[in-house]
Order: sequence, then C-alpha cells, then structure tokens
Amino acid sequence: MPEYERATGAPLSGALPGIDTTTPAVVLKFDQNVMHHGGLGVIRSLGRLGVPVYGVHEGPWAPAASSRYLQGRCFWQPSPDDADRVLAGLAALAGRIGQRAVLIPTDDAGAIFLAEHGDELRSSFLFPGPPRELPRQLAGKYSLHELCGRLGVPCAQAAVPGSLDAAREFAAGAGFPLVAKLTTPWRDGSGKLRSTSILADEAALDACYRACDRGGAGLMLQEFIPGGPGQDWFFHGYCDASAICRPAFTGVKERSYPAHAGLTSLGRSTPNPRLRDQVTGLLARLSYRGILDLDLRWDARDEQYKLLDFNPRLGAQFRLFVDSAGVDVAIAQYLDLTGQAIPDGDQVSGRGFLVENYDPIGALGYWRSGELGPRAWAASLRTVDETAWFARDDLRPFGLMCLRMGLRLATRPLQRRGASREDGASREDSASRPAGAGGGGPRYAAGRAAGGASRRTAGGASRRTAGGASPGGQHRPPTTPELNARQGPQRTHKEETKV
Repeated sequence: MPEYERATGAPLSGALPGIDTTTPAVVLKFDQNVMHHGGLGVIRSLGRLGVPVYGVHEGPWAPAASSRYLQGRCFWQPSPDDADRVLAGLAALAGRIGQRAVLIPTDDAGAIFLAEHGDELRSSFLFPGPPRELPRQLAGKYSLHELCGRLGVPCAQAAVPGSLDAAREFAAGAGFPLVAKLTTPWRDGSGKLRSTSILADEAALDACYRACDRGGAGLMLQEFIPGGPGQDWFFHGYCDASAICRPAFTGVKERSYPAHAGLTSLGRSTPNPRLRDQVTGLLARLSYRGILDLDLRWDARDEQYKLLDFNPRLGAQFRLFVDSAGVDVAIAQYLDLTGQAIPDGDQVSGRGFLVENYDPIGALGYWRSGELGPRAWAASLRTVDETAWFARDDLRPFGLMCLRMGLRLATRPLQRRGASREDGASREDSASRPAGAGGGGPRYAAGRAAGGASRRTAGGASRRTAGGASPGGQHRPPTTPELNARQGPQRTHKEETKV
C-alpha cells in the first residue's frame, strides 16, 4: 500500500504516480441542496492529483465553491426540464474551458439528463453511456421495485397507493413502521417534502399521504425491514463500457440522517465478497456503465440482502472507499474515460467516513430510541479516517459549511413557517445567487487553483494550509499556457463573467 499523507485520513500522496492529468473535469450539480458534500469530494479527489477541476455551484457562498482545488466555478442553477437551456449552458462552459473534459454528475437528475440528452455533448465532454432509459428506471423508486420483480432481485414489498384508503390497506398488511419514499425524488424532492421518511403510525401515514397529494408528488410505501447494527449496507462502484465493475466497494452504514432512513452520516468500509458478487452480477445483466451507489439491508427473516435504492450516479459518501492503489470511483471514471488503465488494488478495510453537519443531528434519533449514548457516540468519532467537509489542506469549505449551518439553525423557526427544505437548500441560499443564476445563463469565475497559479507564475508564494504541500509534496500545477491563452488574463476568484 502506498504511503498516505493524512488530512483527516484522506489518501493524499504517494498514490497513482505518473498519470496524465491534463484532461479537465467538470462536476455537474442540478440538486439545489447547497450542503451536498459529494461534489466537494470529487473536487478534492481529482484536484489533489493535479486535474484541473471546474464546478457548477449555486453561488459564490456555496461551501464547495471555495475549495482550493477548483480551477473554475460556474454559478448556475439550471432546471433539467429545460433541456435546450442546459445543453446551451454546458456548451458555453465547454467553450470557456477550451478542451474536452470529463463530466461527472452528482445527482440523479444529472445522470438522467446525460443518458437522455447527452449525445449533443459528446464532442465537448467525456461521460459514460448507459442504456438511455436505464438511469431513470433505476432512480425511480417504484420503477426500481418493478425491475427487481422482473429480474428476481430480492427487495422489500412496496406499493404506490392511489388513494388514502389504499395506503391504509397496504399499511394493514405490511404493518408499522412503514417507509415512505417519493417515487421521483429528483423532481418532487425540490420542495418541502422529504424524499424518505419512516411512518410510525396511521396518523403519520395520513399526514404524509395528504402532503404528497397537495404537492402533486408520487408516493411509494415500502415495508420496513427489521434492522440492527451491521445490517445496513451500501455498494459503490464504477462500470466501464463493457459493464465490468472495477473498483467495487462494500460498506456498512452505521448511522444516517434522519435515523434509519436517510443519507449516511457515519459509514465504515467493510469488504463483503458475497454482496459484491451479487451486485456486480446484477450490473452485468443491466449492461450498466458509470458510477453507482446502492443501499441494501440484510433481512434476517429470509437471510437475503434486499435492494432498497439504486442511485445511478456518484454517492455523496464515495470518499469512504479507496483501494490500496489510491483509487476511488471518481478517479476510476476519470482514468477510464481518458484512456488510462485503472491500477489493480484491494479495498482498504475499516476506513470510517463522517458527515460533520448531519451526524450529530442524526445521532439524536438513535439516542432517543436507546441505541446510542454520548460515550458511544464520542468513541465512534475516534474511528473516523475522513470527513465530508474538514480537510487540513482545504479549510474554507468547512468554515463556510459551519457558517451556513449556524445561520440555518438560527433561522429554523422562520424556515418552518416558510418554504425551505429541512435537508436541502434553505432560503438564505437564494440570497447568495448571483444575477444569471437559476433560470438565467451561467456565470463563470476563476477558482482558487487558477488564482494560485497566476500568483506563482508572477513569482509570489502560494498560499498553504496546514500540512503544506499537496500530493507527493508538490503544489497544484499552474494552468497550462494553452489554456491561459484561450482564457485570457487570469482573474481572481471574486471576478465573474458571463460564460
């Protein structure tokens, strides 16, 4: 295993020597949750290797937009339903970058858009080509359930009730608690409704059904599979053009937010050959291509892993998983799409990953149910190798995250009266959007990596965070002369221009 430099456990140096990093990468984000940490993980993972990384962000105050590893930032909140505007905006961004780039979506809407509308972008971007209809089918909660039934894949019982009486009838058969999911969370989850909830009783069921009915959102009810420590699993991997999944990682979800039914707030890398082989076999049958993130639960009643969710894109906690060669799924996709071999490596076992802003809140749910005490929670923090936001070599995103979470907590009473998602973008996000965001065109600003490059070129010292150098003792390389010539004079990260 290479020698790793620690920034809260992240493998930063000694990995993947000699790879070609001249092809840029673009992190695409449609989801309006400004606190999404998966994109930041990609920016850091590729940026530490020396890849010029560009990001799509809500505005300059989005925490990920402040990363030192960004070469450029596109402030834009496009709607994936307006295909022509999205295609035009991405084409303009490609022209601004000046060369073909690897394109990595971080949400379901982005993966679906590229599968269904991406042919026009192939001359400007590199991205996988799964069957056109597959990402939408996999991301849809009930369409996934139907697909599992056709393929004989173990899954939980589920139904889409057409009336409140039908919902109560399903609950009478399945029993409480029940899991409630939005059938198309990439569309319906943009409002007040939580994409996944646990319903404890009939009153909660009635309230959930009526809220979805008022919001015009599709609702799927799913049986609650009894769980416990070590029974919630997830799978992350990357499939090449031949649907061969490598790398393939398995891990245990130790805590989530909300408790038992949300995103991973504390996860552990745990090799599971049986589960790995089960999932990779399914991926081959589907002819799947690209990055994926699956949630599964071990059902002790029939001793099977039940597939709960299939996310046809990068999982927010993907940085939990690296192999002994230093490869994660984002690096694997970058190498494969740029024609480079993915080195062989074994999954690094035991790594812990923590989402700092969500785990303390999620832990309260486990504490209320008697599953977690303060000492056990504190002890679990000592087993963490990497965090979603804090990194010694890239501190600004963590600071902005803390500021935004503090503001969110301070304004929570107003948010409850207003129209903000509890786990998504809140009202203060709109105040940080520059003109041209949302329905308008994208605006471009240079990133801190570009600013650092220009300062070094002028002979100034580069800014260093604790820990000093970047991977291998080298600092982020300056922009190539060719890209400088195309982009014109370097701008500071505060300057914005229309793409």
